[in-house]
Amino acid sequence: MSITQNKTTLRVALVGASGAMGQEIQRLASAAGAEVVLRFDAEHPLPELLPEVPVDVAIDFTLPHVVGGNIMTIMGWGLPLVVGTTGWLSELDKVTEAVKESGGKLIWASNFSIGVQAFFRIVRQAAELMEHLHDYDVALHEEHHLRKADSPSGTARTLGEILLAALSRKKEVLTETSHGRISPEALHITSRRLGTIPGTHTVTFDSGADTIELVHRARNRSGFALGALLAAEWIHTAPPGFYCFDEIFEQIIHPQEKDLDTQPNSIGKE
Repeated sequence: MSITQNKTTLRVALVGASGAMGQEIQRLASAAGAEVVLRFDAEHPLPELLPEVPVDVAIDFTLPHVVGGNIMTIMGWGLPLVVGTTGWLSELDKVTEAVKESGGKLIWASNFSIGVQAFFRIVRQAAELMEHLHDYDVALHEEHHLRKADSPSGTARTLGEILLAALSRKKEVLTETSHGRISPEALHITSRRLGTIPGTHTVTFDSGADTIELVHRARNRSGFALGALLAAEWIHTAPPGFYCFDEIFEQIIHPQEKDLDTQPNSIGKE
């Protein structure tokens, strides 16, 4: 799975370079076999034309209100793109069409952490088991730092989609603050913003007899950054298309299988 096996250095244009994730990617790039050769942020916005610097792939960790424009610009550059920004899926149709028209390559995720990808699969298996254990209810809680731009997190939304797909007794996701009784058919997702928490997601299955909790707790941002760099290496050589990291994770960690079952234009849910 390590991208340090590559003999050539992956040259990266980093959008959001001054942010927390941008700084973490720069810190880990060399050890991951990559080099950040272009840096953009609020004070150094994307130019209309790609600077004359050799570059292989772009990575975007910015904000929901700017990422759509960034995607359009980078597709115009002809660069493969990794999008780690969340909260932009209202622009999904426009972005998908732009990628298709440009013949470009884009991979996105609600969370690029390898551990979170494993957590998604653990939660899916647990929910499929709980589908047959009707005494258990389920809820989801997430916690992040005060600067987090969206709520609930993209990761929580993905977990919500996983739970809804597996549990027929849950019909809808409730993310708003409730001041009354919550329907048993609602999957309640709650959020808390506190201090500098990198990210914690807890799925709770509760019955009259006992409680089962599944927890993913990020210690820092390194897992997110390494996953994004891994995705950057993968998308650099992938066929044109719109990809979701969640759906092709197995291909990314087993690169010898990539050419056997790659499905471009795959759209996941945040």
